[in-house]
Amino acid sequence: MILLKNSVQELVNLAKMNINNLEVKDALKLHSNKNYLFIDIRDIREIQRSGRILGAKHVPRGMLEFWIDPNSPYHKDFFNDDLNFIFYCASDWRSALATETANKIGLLNTSHLVGGFNKWLELKGPIEEPK
Repeated sequence: MILLKNSVQELVNLAKMNINNLEVKDALKLHSNKNYLFIDIRDIREIQRSGRILGAKHVPRGMLEFWIDPNSPYHKDFFNDDLNFIFYCASDWRSALATETANKIGLLNTSHLVGGFNKWLELKGPIEEPK
């Protein structure tokens, strides 16, 4: 077995200390507010299998930095909008890391959804059904 400097869990825990962590019960209250945009960073196969938060944009985790950066040929205009971005994944590990990365490159109006899509489903948040 290889010896790692940091485990994934350690990276996630460190990220959560440096980002805005939003509980699902609070995010549910913001869902209909047009100043907030939910960003689903899960793999497309997860979305096809289980759906996504109603109105969320899909941003593949591997493209996040490229889609945010206005100087990138892959930039997506919705990141220029004066919105608050709420990143989520299935549980909340990937979204914690994604939120930290977004902050590092300068997108500071971000939060990460604690408990992710699984918690959203548990609390009966509105979803787009799988296609």
